[in-house]
Amino acid sequence: MLEKLFKLKENGTNVKVEVMAGITTFMTMAYILAVNPNILSASGMDANAVLLATALASFLGTILMAFLANYPFALAPGMGLNAYFAYTVVLNYGYSWQIALMAVFVEGLIFIVLSVTNVREAIFNAIPMTLKSAVSAGIGLFIAFIGLQNAKIVVNNDSTLVSYQNFKTDFSSIGMGALLALIGVLITGFLLIKKIKGGILFGILITWVIGIVCELIGFYKPNPDLGMYSVIPSAFVSFDFSALGNTFGQVFKADFGALKSITEFIVVIFAFLFVDIFDTLGTLIGVSSKANMLDKDGKLPRIKGALLADAIATSAGAVLGTSTTTTFVESASGVTEGGRTGLTAVVTGLLFLLSVIFSPLFLTIPSFATAPALIIVGFYMIASVAKIDWENMLEAIPAFLCILSMPLMYSISEGIAMGVISWTILHLCTGKTKGKVSILMYVLTVLFILKYIFL
Repeated sequence: MLEKLFKLKENGTNVKVEVMAGITTFMTMAYILAVNPNILSASGMDANAVLLATALASFLGTILMAFLANYPFALAPGMGLNAYFAYTVVLNYGYSWQIALMAVFVEGLIFIVLSVTNVREAIFNAIPMTLKSAVSAGIGLFIAFIGLQNAKIVVNNDSTLVSYQNFKTDFSSIGMGALLALIGVLITGFLLIKKIKGGILFGILITWVIGIVCELIGFYKPNPDLGMYSVIPSAFVSFDFSALGNTFGQVFKADFGALKSITEFIVVIFAFLFVDIFDTLGTLIGVSSKANMLDKDGKLPRIKGALLADAIATSAGAVLGTSTTTTFVESASGVTEGGRTGLTAVVTGLLFLLSVIFSPLFLTIPSFATAPALIIVGFYMIASVAKIDWENMLEAIPAFLCILSMPLMYSISEGIAMGVISWTILHLCTGKTKGKVSILMYVLTVLFILKYIFL
């Protein structure tokens, strides 16, 4: 049955590999179950309700991806978009979180229309292959940077913006976590060099176990004030789901009488829409490039199903009570483990559903244990730079700007914007647009420029 549903042999994989890949993807994404409630609760939402909504929206979106597109990509409420939801739309603009959910809900409906009418697919296909390779490499740097930050190996610094962790300060908590993350990178690297199947997943688990041992003997000391929590599970299951009622369906109770202006609400919708559409496309481009899923023309087969899953999950997530649900770049960790079909996504989705019950256990997985996986996945994805012709400066410079912008601007969509704008303008200025710049690339360039002017 699984063979018939997911065409495992055709995709050069098997059940064992897919299951391991699905578990790996979930393990690298599990942090969203802790981070999303923390961020959205700043808007006044109930944290427990958001956790349940996050798990259910992730389950729904990922299962839709499996059966509508048969791809190993997982979905969850997106980082960055949740911060925009809480800190900009609610706290800065002064809207209620119900209004913000309505903006997300409407965004999802627009996405469904754009997906069914092939607009999003056309955008995907319009991006040149060189830029697609750059997107994959840029995401690699971006995801590795996120890993370094999650482990607190890289920290804020007033003079240089970012710096390395000062291990002399709070060594028993933050410093020890950073050290364990570095050890985890070496362990994961060793396992992969030895070609041990499931190396990334085992790296997460081994690092977590070492962390537990360090806490038991006193080397690692939890300090909640510094964001360092106990890595020893205090509970394994919870069957109290009543909190979900605090957010479920609240999107339809939005008080539109509180709107300052319909124009500003439309701007909010399109801000969500713009960031989400290019974050999703960037993730699909980057991860599918790494998995060699693109055809000879740089197109992704069955992309319509993938985009439709993303769109439906966005609106459904708003109904459940969470910010925009989108395809996660951490899907690359499962792909790296060999995941190639929707079975990987099914496993990830089911684990998100199980996390509703086992949330106390999953929330105990420390960020220093999952960070090594992100750093190693970054190593894998940066290999896409080899596909770029660095002697052809007309193509290489936009590719470089795309790669550079993602980690430094902390956004996949901004990296794509820099790549598209520079690609179009440089080709236009040199008079070499024939066969290199499509009509849609011109349209995208104008839209990106207008975004920077008005949003």
